[in-house]
Amino acid sequence: MAERRRQAHQGTCATRTRFVCNYILRRPHKKERSRRRTTMALQWLILSYVVAVEVVIALMLTLPYPMLLKKRVVQLVSLILQPAASIVAFSGFQLLDIYWKAEHRLSCSSEVCTATERDRYEKSTYKAQRNVVLCAAGILLYWCIYRICKYNKDLELLEATEKRFKEE
Repeated sequence: MAERRRQAHQGTCATRTRFVCNYILRRPHKKERSRRRTTMALQWLILSYVVAVEVVIALMLTLPYPMLLKKRVVQLVSLILQPAASIVAFSGFQLLDIYWKAEHRLSCSSEVCTATERDRYEKSTYKAQRNVVLCAAGILLYWCIYRICKYNKDLELLEATEKRFKEE
């Protein structure tokens, strides 16, 4: 398959730079690219849903509730926190993937690039920036939820200690 593409593009390689020509020859087939886009889009969709859930949980923890209900909500979220820590690792690996792709992305800044190639390059840059913000938001929101739960637990322990000292 790659050999057939190489032969088909040999005529156009004379007019383009070798760098751009090698990029065209190394590109995967359309079906392979669409399959990769689908799995990558699924990863970002899952991450965006997780960040949305984290926002809802953070809002639930910061709303003023009666003390009994607040304790129950904090206990429930604390149980969820340990398995949800995988979001930090997932976001971290996604950030590494974005960094690697940014370092190895073919730049399209010369006059040889067509308008379509330049638009594709800019679109991929904007998507990468959006995904970095999404990963950072996931990590930051997890940390905020963890700290809010820890603060509420410490507050509960201090109240129990104060109650015990008053009884003595």
